Amino acid sequence: MNRMIGIDYGRKRVGVAVSDPLGIFASGLETVRAADIVDYLKNYTQKENVTLFVVGYPMNLNNKPSEAAKDVDQFLNLLKKHFPQIPVKLEDERFTSQLAMRAMIDGGVKKMDRRDKSMVDKVSAAIILQTFLDRTKV
Repeated sequence: MNRMIGIDYGRKRVGVAVSDPLGIFASGLETVRAADIVDYLKNYTQKENVTLFVVGYPMNLNNKPSEAAKDVDQFLNLLKKHFPQIPVKLEDERFTSQLAMRAMIDGGVKKMDRRDKSMVDKVSAAIILQTFLDRTKV
């Protein structure tokens, strides 16, 4: 079954989301230490047929890459090196952390649980992937 992976890359933690086999909806999968993300993705791609990586790309309000884009660019190079057969698409990640926080509040997640940044990263990755899926639906 085909899957797409959404990635919210950060220096410390990486949020990972996955699509359903039909590519209709995204759900948070895991938050992984940045140092372990390549190994995590290698293990995952051995179990599942991943057809696409959708990576959140940090932009400023003026539509230029933000300072954090340098880190994401390095990560993109790693993806291309380790997964040359899997295409990568970029998705604007502006406001995804705020949207993730709002989604958790609306979903009734308790305040103490919302402080868990790993949960925010995982939900952000799902938002990035869902935005891409919604935008590319035929």
